[in-house]
Amino acid sequence: MKTDIFREAIKNRNKIRFYYGLYQWVVEPYYVAKDRNGNKVLYAKVSSTNEVKKFDFKKMANIKVFDNYKFSPIIPIIPMAS
Repeated sequence: MKTDIFREAIKNRNKIRFYYGLYQWVVEPYYVAKDRNGNKVLYAKVSSTNEVKKFDFKKMANIKVFDNYKFSPIIPIIPMAS
């Protein structure tokens, strides 16, 4: 169920909000995957920052998709050494 919610949000570029442990996060979801231990995770950019974090599905609760708030993916540009 969470996978479907996140994949739809990624496809439609919707921001999402959820509780992760004791904290509430508003993020721009980018990618659903499995970590080394086989646990499902979500990679998402934290709103109002340039930080991309990994969130474990097991620790997420109260997921809300913001249909009115769309985002454009930001690809960080890494300076190249010349």
